[in-house]
Amino acid sequence: MINILFCGNSGVFDGMLTCALSIFKRMETVRPVHFYLFTMDVSHIKENYTPITQKQVDFFEKVIKGYHEDSEVTLIDVGDLYREELAGCPNEQAYCSPYTLIRLLADKVDILPDKVLYLDIDIMLNRDIRLLYDIDVNGYEYAAARDHYGKYLIYPNYINAGVLLWNLKEMKKTGIFVRARELLRQKKLVFADQSALLRATTKKKMLPQKFNDQKFLHKHTVVRHFSKRLFWLPYPHTENIKQWHVDHVHKVFRYHVFDDIFDEYLKLKEQYGRESL
Repeated sequence: MINILFCGNSGVFDGMLTCALSIFKRMETVRPVHFYLFTMDVSHIKENYTPITQKQVDFFEKVIKGYHEDSEVTLIDVGDLYREELAGCPNEQAYCSPYTLIRLLADKVDILPDKVLYLDIDIMLNRDIRLLYDIDVNGYEYAAARDHYGKYLIYPNYINAGVLLWNLKEMKKTGIFVRARELLRQKKLVFADQSALLRATTKKKMLPQKFNDQKFLHKHTVVRHFSKRLFWLPYPHTENIKQWHVDHVHKVFRYHVFDDIFDEYLKLKEQYGRESL
């Protein structure tokens, strides 16, 4: 079983769906996948900060079981844990949302297995996920690749926390999550959860960039991360194009390697819309 963790609110459904489709469609031999979904209701902060819905989960489960009948999805409301540990902290108004913080509650969720692949929602698999998931992380807290910009601007082994292969057993032993949450409670950090995690790290395994390509897509790319990116032309600017912005992916990036995934995603999105009426 491959164990995946997503975190977010009801607005991440398109990311969940496109990422999951890419996982199954790029596996050479389809294996069951267990998706764990951390969510919560913090609509008192912003109106659209509502939890992933059961309707979304039911539809998502039907899709993934279509690829392997043993695949599962587990929805976990971490709202109470969040209120105990992080509500009102200086990083609650993070650069993205409070949902970026909730993965740091993983040590308090007992049903999670010892090995979990955490993925940001703006991820697409370009090759078999087993190339990443089967990496040995014994003796490490986690494995991660360098941040495309941070490795130049901050320091060479500055990692991007959008793709993290967790050794949860080791992370609980070292107390990395406890230290990270304490840092978040103490002061506002530049990159909130990512900064806290890095400062709390005891031992990490560095992965090649192909496991978290944030700017380019090569034939050897395993994970394409559609994070915010700098463009130099026609003038220096940033754009935050996500994989579910299919037209922009075609026009700006000129990617067509994911078209089989996009075709199915658009059909499923239309189907979900009809079923939601």
